[in-house]
Amino acid sequence: MKRTLALTVLMASGIALSAAAQTPAAPAAAAAAVPAGPAKIALIAFRPVVGSTNEFQRDLADLEKKFAPRDAQLNALKDEIDKLTKDLQAQGSMLSDAESASRVKSLDAKKTQFQRSAEDLKKDEDQDAEEAFEGVLNKVGTVMIAYAQQQGYTLVLDTSQQQSPVLWADGSADISKAVLEAYNVKSGVPAPPPPPATPTKAAPAAAKPAAH
Repeated sequence: MKRTLALTVLMASGIALSAAAQTPAAPAAAAAAVPAGPAKIALIAFRPVVGSTNEFQRDLADLEKKFAPRDAQLNALKDEIDKLTKDLQAQGSMLSDAESASRVKSLDAKKTQFQRSAEDLKKDEDQDAEEAFEGVLNKVGTVMIAYAQQQGYTLVLDTSQQQSPVLWADGSADISKAVLEAYNVKSGVPAPPPPPATPTKAAPAAAKPAAH
């Protein structure tokens, strides 16, 4: 589920960077922060940065735990449907018409229940994930603006937008990593623990040559 939630909030969220900057700095402060001279432009993959923050990854893990019982129930129902389907296929010729019709009706009811439950679960997961994403997005926007002003940037372009105007840029203009690191420090949320390593099978020992 975690990957699905992350994809939803990163790809389906329609919140633009401007939403995080709706409250501009006071004119005097802004003028002092932006030096006169040629424009200095920075780039940021804004929504991927938000999704990569320690805070959002923590919130995503919490949501995964929250919805785990419903996920388990849905998987159990799917397993039951699969078993009933196989049993009906294997025993269909031995069942009376009435018994066969009763089993088909019961199976259809479970399929309908599964579909509705899956739709409800996805709706609730997406809603909670998007709310968590928006909460972090606004705070990351504030850190990004402060960083850009400190570094003397006069314009920041979001390369994660589908209609981004950026066709090419030098890598030094990308402030995504710097803003991500600055936000993680400010939030104080530690990095999530790495996922447990998948055990690998030891390679079979080479056969010893037969003695002559």
